[in-house]
Amino acid sequence: MKKVKVLIQGMHCASCASNVERSVGKVSGVKSCSVSLMTRKSIIECEDNVKEDDLKKAVARAGYHVVSIEK
Repeated sequence: MKKVKVLIQGMHCASCASNVERSVGKVSGVKSCSVSLMTRKSIIECEDNVKEDDLKKAVARAGYHVVSIEK
């Protein structure tokens, strides 16, 4: 299990944050995802085999852009 912090660009309301949480939550291996609109960061708890690329794609599917990923 690992925790990943993702900085997201383009969110401007609570609905945006909710859309990102839903999209990332659908990625196989993701256990939890919480998004803070104020900090523009998402904390994702996932299995070790989850690829950063899959997380980026999930954020993009919701209509937003990943600025950076911290492990």
